[in-house]
Formats: sequence, structure tokens, C-alpha cells
Amino acid sequence: MIEKIKQLSEQYFQEIVEIRRHLHQHPELSFQEFETSKFIQQTLTDWGIEFKSGYVNTGIVALVKGKNPEKKIIALRADIDALPIQEENNLPFSSQNKGVMHACGHDVHTASLLGAIKILNELKNEFEGTIKCIFQPAEEVLPGGASLMIKEGVLENPKPMHIVGQHVYPELEAGKVGFKKGQYMASTDEIYLTIKGKGGHAALPFKLKDPVLATAQILVALQQVVSRCAKPNIPSVLSFGKVIANGATNIIPNEVYVEGTFRTFDETWRKQAHNHIREIAENTAKAMGVVCDVNIEVGYPFLVNDDETTERFIVAAKEFLGADNVVDLELRMTAEDFAYYSQIIPACFYRLGTSDSTGLHTPTFMVDEEALKTGMGLMAYISLKN
Repeated sequence: MIEKIKQLSEQYFQEIVEIRRHLHQHPELSFQEFETSKFIQQTLTDWGIEFKSGYVNTGIVALVKGKNPEKKIIALRADIDALPIQEENNLPFSSQNKGVMHACGHDVHTASLLGAIKILNELKNEFEGTIKCIFQPAEEVLPGGASLMIKEGVLENPKPMHIVGQHVYPELEAGKVGFKKGQYMASTDEIYLTIKGKGGHAALPFKLKDPVLATAQILVALQQVVSRCAKPNIPSVLSFGKVIANGATNIIPNEVYVEGTFRTFDETWRKQAHNHIREIAENTAKAMGVVCDVNIEVGYPFLVNDDETTERFIVAAKEFLGADNVVDLELRMTAEDFAYYSQIIPACFYRLGTSDSTGLHTPTFMVDEEALKTGMGLMAYISLKN
């Protein structure tokens, strides 16, 4: 079976490369993946694959049925949305959509899953059960397409025994994959602060209630949430990446707007941290004579890889790729809405090496397309082995 799948991966490789390049050239933002969805549906239709569309408008579920299709159901998932980034690569298939780019590798995820479907369909008389293939919109923004697809019944009719997802990993060379059992990726919440004071002439600060100075104090004070309030055994991050104080060299504005993120691995502490953030921000603002409105958008839960399921997939990956090409991963503070699936059914989310040095979410992100052979071949093999 290993040799058959590897042979088919080689046979279909160029076609899957072209699919990936088409997707890369035509990226679409979260909840706007209409043309992407049409392309996937047309591809599945051309291949004679059964599918249902319309999940969260652009989501698709395809079924590859082997012998005794009810015997076992395994789900594979790929996300299809892109990011609001202007691509800087100069390639024949660079993004044609201004300000939108597949800078997180979702084009690779989608192409790999399509490749796996093509392989599995070729082998449908040689395995038992059904492979349920989920093309999911809107991984990149809250509330996450996974949560919405679950609400629309994506994990029912048929109900999978477990679910598998993969994500590109630029730090790992093409041909390798990485796994971690147990907790793997953090929960994620969005923090929005609006600091309201009284602006005016910067040379007359005694007449003002300075929201800029107050914001600086609030941001520094909030660091104690992680450094002083969190227990050492619970990894946490509180970071702020957007501060807008729309004044000038001699103008203090009336308001300052701040955006940030909080991430951790413990639900009890997560709620406690939200309370700390509110109290510290509001009380620091009050001490500075201003007001701070705090809005916390609760996002994805933490992602947990089922120990037994992941161990089986690790064994399968070593069989398919060789033990030297399967590595252990560390805990990550990044987040993924695949976590919603992992909170409901046994799940495994692993990393696909893509040999890129610029990193995810950058305007020059690119992958070694040889990784597609691993991406589609391994997904097909672990489906049949489990």
C-alpha cells in the first residue's frame, strides 16, 4: 500500500502543483471564499467525487467510500481562506487579488487534501470505510469556520471516529512532518481597549486628561497578568500589536485605541486572566484620570491532540516516511480553530515541513512544492491505516 500511494503521489504531483498554484494566485479572505469553493467543487465534480456544499456558505464536505462504507468513518480537514497581506513574491502564480495572500499555506492544505482524495478514490476498492473530507472556510478570523461548520452538523451524518488536520511548517524541511501528543496549541482571545480622556494642546498638559500617557501606563501594568498572576506551569502570553493615538507632535487626542491577544492552555486561568485584564486596565485608567473600556472577544479553545490517535498516526508516518523524517514538536502559543474539532472528537493536528525561511504570515512566504507529495501521500496513508 505504501508503494502504491507513493507511486500515485508521483503520478498526480504535477496536477496537484497546478491546483495549488491556481489557489495561490486567487486567494480570498475569510467568509469570502466563493470562487475558491467553486473551484474545489468543479475539481471534485470532474473527478466524480460525491460532495455536499453550502456549509457556512463556502464550506464543502466530500466523501470517498471504500468497501463497507459504514464500517469506519475518518475525517480529514483543510482550511481554504487567505490573509489580508500584499504578496511581495515575483512569481508567475503570485496573488492576483490586491492585499490578499495565501501567506499561511492554506493553498497547500487544500491542494494536499484534494491530492489525498484523488489517491483514495483510486484505491477505494482496497480499503473499508469512508473518508470524510472537510474543506473549511474562515480559519483565520473569529469565531472560526470550524465552530460554525460544527454547528451546521459537519461532524454528523456520517459521524467520524476521529479527525486529522495538517498545517505547513516552514521551519521543517520538505519531506518531514512533526507531531505532538496532548496539548499542542493555545487558546486565543482578542483584547480591545479604548482609553478615553480629554485631549488638547500638547504644550498645556495641565489642562488635559492625557489618554496617551494613560495607555502607556496601562500597557506596562497589564504585563503583570502573565509575570505576576499566572502560575509558572501554565504557559501564557499577553501581547498588544496595535495602538492608535491619532494626535500630532503638539496634539493630544481624546481617545487611544489598542488591540491585543491573550493566549493560554487552562480554561479556569483563562477566565481569571480576563478579570485581571479588566481590573488592571480600568483601575490604572481611573488612577490616571481617564476611562478605559475593555472588550474581550473570547476566541478558539486550546488544541489537544488525542494521545492514542496521535500515537497511531506517528507510527503510520514513520512507516510511510521513515523514522528520521518524523520529529517531535514543542508546545506552541499560536492558535488554530481546528481546536474546536479536538474538543469534541479524538483529533490529530500535525505539521508538514515546507522548507521556507521567511515564516508564516509574511509577504514573501513560499513553500517547497515537493512537500505536496508528502502532504497528499501521508494523509491518504494514515486514513487507510487507521
